Amino acid sequence: MKDTPLSNCERDFLLKAIEEKKRLDGRQTYDYRKIKISFGTDYGCCFVDLGQTRVMAQVSCELVAPKESRPNEGIMFFNIELSPMASPGFEQGRQSELSVKLNRQLERCLRNSKCIDTESLCVVSGEKVWQIRVDVHTLNNDGNLMDAASIAAITALCHFRRPDVSTQGQEVTVYSPEERDPIPLSIYHMPISVSFAFFQQGTYLLVDPCEREERVMDGLLVIAMNKHREICSIQSSGGIMLLKEQVMRCSKIAGVKVSEITELISEALLNDRKARKAGGKCGFAESMQQDRITALKKDETPVEMTDVTETANGIIQKGEAAPQTVPSPVLPVPGVGQVGQGLQNSWGLEEDDEDDYEEEKNDNSGDEQVEEVTKMDVGEVCVTGDVVEISDSEEEDVVILNPEHANKTSIKGRKLPDDQIKQSWPVRGSNPRPWRY
Repeated sequence: MKDTPLSNCERDFLLKAIEEKKRLDGRQTYDYRKIKISFGTDYGCCFVDLGQTRVMAQVSCELVAPKESRPNEGIMFFNIELSPMASPGFEQGRQSELSVKLNRQLERCLRNSKCIDTESLCVVSGEKVWQIRVDVHTLNNDGNLMDAASIAAITALCHFRRPDVSTQGQEVTVYSPEERDPIPLSIYHMPISVSFAFFQQGTYLLVDPCEREERVMDGLLVIAMNKHREICSIQSSGGIMLLKEQVMRCSKIAGVKVSEITELISEALLNDRKARKAGGKCGFAESMQQDRITALKKDETPVEMTDVTETANGIIQKGEAAPQTVPSPVLPVPGVGQVGQGLQNSWGLEEDDEDDYEEEKNDNSGDEQVEEVTKMDVGEVCVTGDVVEISDSEEEDVVILNPEHANKTSIKGRKLPDDQIKQSWPVRGSNPRPWRY
């Protein structure tokens, strides 16, 4: 899955804002985003937040055989994993071009600068050395992953402690942290990378570009430097031509930023060391709150709430008293009803009255018509002409009379009068109703 590309309007807006020396998050041209450093429960676990960019670095070690070319030196290994959780543009299990680029830059920044004493990692010359592995995981990507990864990696290396070992001949004994205190790594200096983004062929310069600014930049310059203003590595990408004055200007800015970040790292390490020595909360336990059901922090409201009760009581006393009963509203149109406690129930009363009236009217007319018809057994009816003779039935008595042949209709040879000649109705039960055609 690929990231959503920027539209032309967004691109023009970003470039126009950079020309006016404005940024989307309100920073100035040479300002860094807020940096937050936290540590895990174990040694060597470090989290770095650079604005919305968040990375985690974990350091581990194991005893391995050394390289044949350098039998007295330990091995340093760096790996950066771009997780799809950080950005939809990163693919799982596939090493992208950006991942290879970040790995090479991190190796040049930390390994080639000789910031760690690799000879102190040797246990038995030519047989056993410590291999230090640094895994950097990206948790969220909002631009400038290289700076965040370098800060997390060097901080995790400074925080890491390897187990103590002892040798007796060819036998190597590794002690647990309960038996002997772990030993920190021997670090000479802390190289930190600073990224510079160039726009419009090097005309404009920004420090610590965010993700949207990286999409519209023309080139990127990464300078790795320590607090002694020693350049450890420098790399330019994007195919832009930089002048000597521009590179010198960027190196001066990087020296100031590296000094500030180094002080921040040293302070974070010192605070963690004091917390662990005092036996207090450290790592993940420090961020978890035990006195709350949830782990979220509830901010206090800035609204003044001291005299709310008195003000509410004053408003209630000045207001009019509410009526005890609710008056029944007048129904504006027929067909609308109301149902509720304390109200007059008028739901469907008019329709019920009309239905009852129609039923009573139909019943009365039916009774009058049935009384006019002489009830006879069906077997005794003799029909002449076109009238069909009906067979006997025990359930009901039916009389069929045809007004057109009234003179030809007779019952047992007796002629019916004209007022008794009606259409037929079936008689059912005690409340007969006429059949309607």
